[in-house]
Amino acid sequence: MKSVRLVTDGSCLGNPGRGGWAAILRHGDHSLELFGGEGQTTNNRMEITAVLNGLRALKESCRVTVETDSQYLKNGITTWIHRWKKRGWKTTSGSPVKNQDLWRELESALAGHQVNWVWVKGHADHSDNIRCDELARKAASSAENDSAETT
Repeated sequence: MKSVRLVTDGSCLGNPGRGGWAAILRHGDHSLELFGGEGQTTNNRMEITAVLNGLRALKESCRVTVETDSQYLKNGITTWIHRWKKRGWKTTSGSPVKNQDLWRELESALAGHQVNWVWVKGHADHSDNIRCDELARKAASSAENDSAETT
């Protein structure tokens, strides 16, 4: 099983507003940058979307280390999702879980992979996180309709 690093970030100009996401996949000497945007979204949706698109780019089951600066994303998928599912996708206050569609997609996209979630401090000395932030902001700035690009 290949070992892959997946570094992600999401950005939003206004929240809600125009949003962007970015993902960098690394395996050995190979890397792939993915990014895209949406015209009307939230930062949290873009954080989840970045990981989804990174996982979708994998052609086989992998050991994946996901590096994110989003506590919402990391805690949501590693801890909170179990309680949400037990409660019928409701929060402790009884309201529907936000972004439930993306959480369900993410859970499904994780199947078949061995995933380790790592939180990294945003805008710190982490070159891939900084690059993802740049790409996500660029995508958010140019987002009018749904789009996706690769470099």
